[in-house]
Amino acid sequence: MAVLGISALTLAGCGTQDTQADGSPTQTMVATADGESTTDTASAGPTPLGSADMSMKTLRPEVPAQLLVTDVRTGSHAGFDRVVFDLIGEGEPGWFMDYTTTPTQQGSGNTINYEGATALNINIDGTVYPFDLNMEDPQIGTVQGTGSLVTEVISAGTFEGRSQFVIGLDSEHPYSVTVLQDPHRLVVDVLAN
Repeated sequence: MAVLGISALTLAGCGTQDTQADGSPTQTMVATADGESTTDTASAGPTPLGSADMSMKTLRPEVPAQLLVTDVRTGSHAGFDRVVFDLIGEGEPGWFMDYTTTPTQQGSGNTINYEGATALNINIDGTVYPFDLNMEDPQIGTVQGTGSLVTEVISAGTFEGRSQFVIGLDSEHPYSVTVLQDPHRLVVDVLAN
């Protein structure tokens, strides 16, 4: 019986945390001694990063980079959806991003089919092939959207130092792009109008 009492007290002090695409908490679930769960809503959750508008965005890397996109994650938050591109390697990414209804794959010109009314064509500059970093191909493929704005994110491959992704959207929305460190990632926030 003493062991059961210690276990219940230990559970009362432990919590599990749900996280958003950027790793920040959305809510904390705490188990109480009587087995009930309560939600701590003190955390307001993430807010959009950067300055969002609907214009084309471009930035060239200052020095050559050797980066690899290892994963793509999506998250839905109050007033915006977030797409996170996880990066490893050396240097800082550049980018070219713009809206299109007819995205084509770089190099081949093949049409990229996507779900949604429009697409945000994402080109991340300063990237290399996985074998350049002695890594296996991360096999990103298509990542389903988790929110009401982003329908999916399609990996369209890497060609001549540029990795291409297509974000399917329900319509054009203001968006921002931000680079974060520790861990290294490129974040695209798509705001509800």
